[in-house]
Formats: sequence, C-alpha cells, structure tokens
Amino acid sequence: MQTPSAPNLTPGNRPPINSAPASGVQSQVRPNIANIGGAARPAVPVQAFSLDDIITRMVNAGDGVSDLLFVVGRPPQVEIFGKLNGVEIEGLMPTLRPEHVEAIALRIINENERLTSDLKNHGSCDTSYAVPELARFRVNIFRQNGYHAIVMRKLSTKIPTCDGLNLQPIFKEIIKEKTGIVFVTGATGSGKTTTLAAMLNEINQQSPYHIVTLEDPIEFLHPHIEATFSQRELGKDFSGFEVGLRAALRQAPKVILVGEIRDRETMEIALTAAETGHIVFSTLHTISAAQSVNRVIGMFSSEEEPQIRQRLTDTLRYVISQRLVPKVGGGRIMVNEIMGSNLRTREAILLGESEIRNFHEIIESAAQAGWNSFEQCLLRHYKEGTITEETAILYSVNKSNMRKAIDIAKKDMGTADSSPSGFKLMDHEEAAPAFSSASPASHSAHAAAVAAKAAGAAKPEPPPLPKLSLRPAPGA
Repeated sequence: MQTPSAPNLTPGNRPPINSAPASGVQSQVRPNIANIGGAARPAVPVQAFSLDDIITRMVNAGDGVSDLLFVVGRPPQVEIFGKLNGVEIEGLMPTLRPEHVEAIALRIINENERLTSDLKNHGSCDTSYAVPELARFRVNIFRQNGYHAIVMRKLSTKIPTCDGLNLQPIFKEIIKEKTGIVFVTGATGSGKTTTLAAMLNEINQQSPYHIVTLEDPIEFLHPHIEATFSQRELGKDFSGFEVGLRAALRQAPKVILVGEIRDRETMEIALTAAETGHIVFSTLHTISAAQSVNRVIGMFSSEEEPQIRQRLTDTLRYVISQRLVPKVGGGRIMVNEIMGSNLRTREAILLGESEIRNFHEIIESAAQAGWNSFEQCLLRHYKEGTITEETAILYSVNKSNMRKAIDIAKKDMGTADSSPSGFKLMDHEEAAPAFSSASPASHSAHAAAVAAKAAGAAKPEPPPLPKLSLRPAPGA
C-alpha cells in the first residue's frame, strides 16, 4: 500500500492557522518554503514535521515552561524558571537549520499581510498562536544574522488573582482608584501582564464597569462577571495603540488597559484619558519608579517638560516596578517596588529629584501606607526564608544598604556571626582533641559534640559571694 504524500504547504497553498487538516491527512510543515523578502533557498531533504506536535513536546518537556525558542544553530529550547534547556526532537537535531525556523515562521504567519509587511520592513512581527487543548502563545518572529528566529511566550488560561499571586494588600486599594494612571513596569518576562490581569480580575469581581483593553496580543480572556470586557487586539481590532486609545475614549469605558505605551502620542492620549474621568492601567519597560517618571517626561520635548510634569503630578496614582528572582527550593518569586501619590512624591515629580528629595527615600519612609522599595521587599522575603542572602544582594538596587539591612536582620534573628575572623577561640577541653592525631571520624564526632555543647550549654552561674559578718569595732 502506497503511503500518501504530505500536503503541499508552500505559500498560497497552506491551510488557515490552526485549521483542521483534510480528512486522513496530518497538518505538517515542510522546510522548503521560500524566504520572506528574499530569494528562495534550495530545498533540503528534511523529514516533514507537525508544528503542533513540536510545540506540544516542548511544552511537556518539564514543569514551569514559560517560553519556547527557535534559533538557527541551536536545538529547540524551552525556558524553565529563567534557564534555557534544549529539547530533542527528531528531524530537528542536533541543531535547527535556517529552513527549519523559516518554515515554522511562515506557518505561524499564515500569509497575513500585516505580519508579512512588518517582518519585511521592520525585521520583526508580533502575533498569537494556539494549540487546541494545550495553550495559547504570544509570538515574536524576528530576523537575526539574516535568519528567522522565533520566541513563543506560553500564556496561562487561568485568570490570576491577587491572593493567588500573593500580592500585597495595597493592590486591593489600588483597584479602587476611579481616575488617573497606574503603571506596572519591569523588564520583559517579569510578570507585568499577569499582575495587571489579577487587578482587572478583582475589578471584575466587584464593579459593574465597562473595561476596554488594548493588547498585543490578548493574553488572558476575561469572562463577563460584574464587569463587561471589550478586549481588542493590535492588528486584528485596531491598527495602533494611539488609534485604539483615542477610539476607546468614545466607547464609554470606566477602566482602560493599554498593553504598552511606546511613544509620545500614546502617552499624550493616556494622560488625557486619565484627566477626563478614566482610570488607565498600562506598562513601561523601566525598572524603578524614578526611571518610570523620567521615561514619561523624556517622551516629550524640553519645552513641554514643565507642563508634562504638572500633568503627571495630577494624574499619576501608582508605579509598581517588579522583577522575578530565584526562590529557595526552585522556581521564582516576584519582588516589587510600590510608589503611590502623596505630597512628597508630587513635589519630586513637579520639581525633579535632588539631594533633599528622591523617590527611593520617599518610598521607604512611607511603609505605613503600604509602599515598599525593592530592598524592603527583598529583606522581607529573606527573613521569611524564601530567598537567599546572595539573591537579596544581587537583585537589590542599593547593594551596600542591602548588606547592612541583612546584617541587622541576622542579629535580630540570632544568626549573625559575631566572631572577628574566621578563627574560633576554644578552651583547653575543646582544643586538645581538635589538634590530636585522631582519625577524621573522631574529628567529625568531636565537632558535632562541640557544636552541641555550644548550642545547649547554659551560662555558668557566678560563684557565690562570701558572707560578711558585721561586728562592732573594739572600743565602740
């Protein structure tokens, strides 16, 4: 019996993305597809493969898979808790060839004109992809060294909650804001979208509002509970964030989520929305509250700076900067810096930072309001035993202050090493066996005994004072 040949999936003959294949034929990706924006490469006899099968194997490679990477010269890789791991896939080993990655890219693009144009003209494009009954992915396809490369971020299907993420109590106060702008900032992959989804979920549980989201792409599909969601995706529902945000002002929202503010025009409209009775949530790729304020001001010209400082003073409600750090026992935990709005922060935004006013000091002095700096958050996790001392210092902003805080915490917890050096003073009973010619086993036994003695010995009672008898002096 003759084996049926694989379907021809060259451009113009591929089925729609995620569409069901023809009866009895498995949807496959062939690696001999013409290059976008360049000359076709010669066909290479490589075994046909199913993209969904590849993605399924990579996602199931271990617990905690967050990203899938396809880069020429490396095997297919997954990121697990911040570290890359190769995945062996037959036909794609030992490393990916240019035609492999190109075929996967074209399968995901699926002849979409916008994506094809973005990749050709700008060198990258953003889209989404879904494997039924497995997961949805946020996808970035880009070119590096003349070849295609792909990064796929695995999206959670479960809507996060503030309690589930162990967010501080102040987050439930942040969502009560009715007007203004709230920034969640951090590097790519630091969980900004997840934090925002948890906050919108809290609003959805409590408030009958219309919530309009502008996303690239849609990551969490919120159900309609108390609130009504209108979730719009860049490229499918609107052409640019500035266009979508301007239109949102006419869609009667109470809450607006802007996936990312990337330029001056979008920021201008976001500030206008915040000034006209809306609460706006958005993200920035900055690592601290101070840097976030400077980034916003830097989007405008120097002539506009005084006006922008005044507008930001009036509209900024909170800046939440966050990062993921390694956790004791494996995995990662989120640490953050939270700055709200009070008289001192408004003064610092309006007049700029100086020796007598800086955001870091203002944040640390407002702990009673629920704010915290990165150092305060790291120190709390260190005291709870969820991160190590090394991690706390490595991810802190001010490392010298972090070391001092950890030393104080050690003394408070009774774990500080108070000896002046690496040498330990021992009494004669401890020193004699320590330097004897006993076997290594006896040395270990003695060390354990000394440790037990040091741990359990009670402080010796002082000798009793001599009893004095008071007698009258002769002749008295």
